Parts: sequence; structure tokens; C-alpha cells
Amino acid sequence: MANIQSQKKRNRQNEKRRLRNKAVRSELKTRTKVATQAIADGDGDAPDAVKAAQKRIDKAAAKGVIHKNAAARRTSRLMKRAASA
Repeated sequence: MANIQSQKKRNRQNEKRRLRNKAVRSELKTRTKVATQAIADGDGDAPDAVKAAQKRIDKAAAKGVIHKNAAARRTSRLMKRAASA
């Protein structure tokens, strides 16, 4: 445990950010999974699911939760699946 006040504050900030990032990543996985499943099943709401997943991916990249190249890769793979269906 840190003794320095600034490090204690930094630890609190890091913990808040970690929990926020964890929630965002979890939602990303869920949205991507829902979109992929909708594409595989040939649902009529698949385009909406893909759009929602893409929006979350772009938002996470903008906030710095994931790297912009990782976001581009995930979006590309998702769109490739959607196009092939």
C-alpha cells in the first residue's frame, strides 16, 4: 500500500478506470456476439445489431478503451461476416 497521498489518489483513479473499461469491453463482446449470432441465424434485425456493435466499437476506440487499429480490425471482421451472409 502506498504512503504517498498522490499515489493513493492515483490508485483510486486507476481502479475507477479499470472498472469502467471492464464494463465497456464486456458490452463490446456482448454486442459483437449478438450481431454475429443474428447474422448466422439470418435474422431481419441483423443490420441493426451490426450497427449497434459497430457504434460501440467506435466509441470504445474514441475513449481509448481499445486501440484504434483494434477497433478497425473488429469492425472489418464484423462487416466481412455481414457481407458474406
